Amino acid sequence: MDNVFIERLWRSMKYECVYLHAFETGSELRDGLARWVGFYNTSPPHSAFAGQTPDEVYFQAAKRPHPGHVPDAVSSIPLAA
Repeated sequence: MDNVFIERLWRSMKYECVYLHAFETGSELRDGLARWVGFYNTSPPHSAFAGQTPDEVYFQAAKRPHPGHVPDAVSSIPLAA
């Protein structure tokens, strides 16, 4: 089950980018894939993310402190000696 998400990503990449374009060189392929990944992360809302884009979900999660990490506001308070 844990592979299903990455397999879906590779399938989408192949059918939406690689198979539709006749890339002739490795650098053309790299540039085309970079454009597709940028589009994939920013443009279409995904049903798995309740209509949000992957970037929106990622950056919301990045703002929340992780368990065991001290938030920046707390870490700037000097400790009593």
